[in-house]
Amino acid sequence: MDTLVGTPPATSVPTALRKLYFLRFGFAAVWAALLFATADTLSVLTAALLVVYPLFDVACAVVDVRAARTNGQPARALYASIALSALTGIGLAVAATSGIPAVLRIWGAWAITAGIVQLVVGIARRHLGGQWAMIASGGISTLAGASFIAQAGKDGASLTSLAGYAFLGGVFFLVSALRLRDERGR
Repeated sequence: MDTLVGTPPATSVPTALRKLYFLRFGFAAVWAALLFATADTLSVLTAALLVVYPLFDVACAVVDVRAARTNGQPARALYASIALSALTGIGLAVAATSGIPAVLRIWGAWAITAGIVQLVVGIARRHLGGQWAMIASGGISTLAGASFIAQAGKDGASLTSLAGYAFLGGVFFLVSALRLRDERGR
């Protein structure tokens, strides 16, 4: 323990990521269920759920950055993720006052840009194992984002697809958590 700041000793990147990925899966599953139950209308609860998701992503990226920096891993793309998610939270709060199409456009833009960042991070971490799921998730996120933007221009635009997107993303985090290797390659 570092007696000057009271922080516990650093854990390995794979151990920290495994814990974080399990947490992200659980959050995504619960969030998706709640959004699916409220997605028919853009209520205050639905708007709050929409804003909470990218803010949770900010918190997770901060934890990820700390683990990466502690262990001498590059974290530049994670800083981009923090900025994108924070801006998305603000954008969704504003978009929720304009309706579902506006929300889908903001979410779509975030899915595209966050997907690209996830691809970059997954490729950089491929030596850790389990990153093929993060790479696939980044690619799917990019495509899904484009579909959300396209859906925003159609009649009957709905938020239910966001619940499926979040749940699938959570499943990819679960797969990565189960496939990560530790320092000894296990």
